[in-house]
Amino acid sequence: MSKAIMPAFEKDKSLNEECGIFGVWGRDDAASLTYYGLHALQHRGQEGAGIVANNAGRLWQERGLGIVAEVFHNPQRLMNLKGQAAIGHVRYATAGSHGIENIQPLMANFSDMQLALAHNGNLTNAKTLKKELEDQGAIFQSSSDSEILLHLIRRSKAEAFEDKIKEALNQIRGGFAFLLMTPTAIYAMLDPHAFRPFVIGQMPNGSYVVTSESAALNVVGAKLIEDVRPGELLRIDDEGLHRDHFTDKTTLNLDVMEYIYFARPDSVIYGQNVHQIRKKLGANLAAEDHHQNADIVVGVPNSSLSAASGYAEAAGLPNEMGLVKNQYVARSFIEPNQDKRERAVKMKLSAVSSVVKGRSVILVDDSLVRGTTAKFIVRMLKKAGAREVHVRIASPVFKFPAFYGIDVQTRAELIGANHSLEEIRQIIEADSLEFLSNAGLQKSINLGLENGQSGLTTAYFDGHYPSPIYDYEPELDEDFKKGLVTFSPEPSGPLSSWPRNVD
Repeated sequence: MSKAIMPAFEKDKSLNEECGIFGVWGRDDAASLTYYGLHALQHRGQEGAGIVANNAGRLWQERGLGIVAEVFHNPQRLMNLKGQAAIGHVRYATAGSHGIENIQPLMANFSDMQLALAHNGNLTNAKTLKKELEDQGAIFQSSSDSEILLHLIRRSKAEAFEDKIKEALNQIRGGFAFLLMTPTAIYAMLDPHAFRPFVIGQMPNGSYVVTSESAALNVVGAKLIEDVRPGELLRIDDEGLHRDHFTDKTTLNLDVMEYIYFARPDSVIYGQNVHQIRKKLGANLAAEDHHQNADIVVGVPNSSLSAASGYAEAAGLPNEMGLVKNQYVARSFIEPNQDKRERAVKMKLSAVSSVVKGRSVILVDDSLVRGTTAKFIVRMLKKAGAREVHVRIASPVFKFPAFYGIDVQTRAELIGANHSLEEIRQIIEADSLEFLSNAGLQKSINLGLENGQSGLTTAYFDGHYPSPIYDYEPELDEDFKKGLVTFSPEPSGPLSSWPRNVD
């Protein structure tokens, strides 16, 4: 492994959230519904969880470190959350930011009102805004970029509260899906690019739910209505759902990693079922494959099982369970440092020797970011008796960092940015290695836009960022000068088309 990769593996990484949020208004069991909704979003974060309930205009918070079941292990904590509205949050671990003060929803107790805020995403101009606010006397209680919005709202000179929100939202950049609860309403806000998924659901009694993924709606018995649109500002109160927007300068650039890795397979995003998308990724990977002289296909549990199924069907090979996962271990991709990632892999996976022994295995994984997990799995399969292990990745080569909500912020930590295909194959000790092409990725995910655009952010693979990245731009300055990365300007007009359900 090159020296360029090792330092990034060994150091802790900065704050950058990929989380899950859930909110409901108009139910006596609002906190309980939020609790179950957060369970459905647990894959999006295991470091901490919290719920804020609205009891007749008075907000009450319960939060803690750990998964949802751990935070609310004492039933009294959930019983404390009375009222007909609630918002909740699950957060994933990022080194250097493990304190309880960063667990959301964040609470602000002002002299005239209370506010609670839950955020999924990452603000790309947070450093600049935080310095400006601190220079003006603001005192931050957390190291989370999410808190910036609360300060901007409070400092706004606009008279109407919704105008304060709009003014604040138009100052921030990057990826954000926000839930803001006041004594009288819940506000849902999505960035002008819709980098993060955000959906609206409705309960049988007519009350509304807004959450990160439709899978959370299924758990609580809500019906999916539609996706929140880029630049929208929704208000949910006793009168129902009210739709507005804080900007009409929008595009659609959903983070493609939601389809590839993050979202649950039973979620529907812009009319497309995640499982079906992953099957298409696998099928197109098989269609491009130059080596299918294998005995079986084995998917890496859990997010790669759909892609493995698609690959096996297209290649006409048996799809076998050659790896078994311990479901109670956190996902290694989002562990904060390499030591913890390796430990997580050892705890969570084991090979089934009777399935792989003496066989040539096609190992399908959804992505290859740092490479050490793949190396460990290849070794595990060979130790279990696999004759050959041919690694197939159901996404293109991950070459560029992410800034809209995934914790990969330097090219140094990306094996695909520092090594050739053959070098990567040697590092992970595979008998062969192939990735899905960029064209194959685009072919697999058709959102049905009428303007010829994909509606996706694929910067990890092609270096094209759909917006400036502001405070992070110096990190890619050399790549920009070399023409490896490009940045689109912020949108200047309304979204020209909206996804059609093309299934």
